[in-house]
Amino acid sequence: MKITIVGIGYVGLSNAVLLSKKNNVVALDIDKNKVNLVNEGISPIEDVDISSYLRNEKLNLTATIDKKLAYKDPDFVVIATPTDYEPTNNFFNTTSIESVLNDLEEYMCRSTVIIKSTVPVGYTKVLQEKFTNNEIIFSPEFLREGRALNDNLFPSRIIMGSNSMKSKIFAKLLADSAKKEDIAILYSGSTEAEAVKLFSNTYLAMRVAFFNELDSYAESHKLKTSDIIKGVSLDPRIGDHYNNPSFGYGGYCLPKDTKQLRANYKDVPNNLISAIVSANSTRKDFIADQIISLKPKIVGIYRLIMKSGSDNFRASSIQGIMKRIKAKGIEVVVFEPVLVNAGEKSFFNSRVIENLQEFKKISDVIIANRITQEINDVPKKIYSRDIFNKD
Repeated sequence: MKITIVGIGYVGLSNAVLLSKKNNVVALDIDKNKVNLVNEGISPIEDVDISSYLRNEKLNLTATIDKKLAYKDPDFVVIATPTDYEPTNNFFNTTSIESVLNDLEEYMCRSTVIIKSTVPVGYTKVLQEKFTNNEIIFSPEFLREGRALNDNLFPSRIIMGSNSMKSKIFAKLLADSAKKEDIAILYSGSTEAEAVKLFSNTYLAMRVAFFNELDSYAESHKLKTSDIIKGVSLDPRIGDHYNNPSFGYGGYCLPKDTKQLRANYKDVPNNLISAIVSANSTRKDFIADQIISLKPKIVGIYRLIMKSGSDNFRASSIQGIMKRIKAKGIEVVVFEPVLVNAGEKSFFNSRVIENLQEFKKISDVIIANRITQEINDVPKKIYSRDIFNKD
């Protein structure tokens, strides 16, 4: 099969690497630097498995910025472009998806389109009515940052928003390229598949919010959070996973997906969905108040990234804490190697400290969403809600 994948982010690149073991894959992107890196066998994103595969495996993968090359007779076109949530209109910005579909029309590319970008519920059906020359199928992704290829090699499930022959062929391509056997495959309507994506991520956000609020209660009453969580998690219906407190949920998916689902509930009675979104802000308020009560002159932000093995800090929860502290007139400094490597000297008007020892010395309080060994030598300065030292 010839497969064109549009977008070299976590979703696009992980699918490109996965499918290029057994298929001819062309990865299209507007970023020439990303394209060059992929063609040189270097991953432009932080993902240990993608890096290993690009470096060591024989892949039929070509990256390009040339639309004419990318849209020349592919069997499938996979759209994995970013769709950020815009609070002004309570809707994902889906212009990048429609731009690809317009390009397919311009280049007279007759192919089955697989949408991997997250979209509002009901969106694919509207697209199919507008763009009638190609079959359009929504297939949600369930990937972790930094472990995207691993989650494609060992998927929890494959969901296709169509029961057509092409949908079954593409599901088989994904399953055949994976290492996991007996993968659960669900064929549904496109709108139901879209809902699965948003409800899945909102449930995960709810779980994060629940254990965070448990931790807020424990800290307020001087209780041992770890004992309470361990006791709760011994119930097999709850389980001992995804239960480590944090400063809030963040990243590429959970903040925007929860807000989009809430927007989809506009005409439907709800309490829980709206509360999940609100809980994240409440948690950040609580954490910021705890830090401010310590009366520090300089607060150090240790790492902006969401978790280990990732280079992403878009919508990371610690940024919300940072903004709240700065609003009280407290000086904030940042230690983030990703920024240092990019040559950045400041982040939202806060100094970026290159030297870790200097950072630890000048900070009265160091707030860390996750604790690592390199700051364990200043335990009295650290404020964190990382109970179990895991993501």
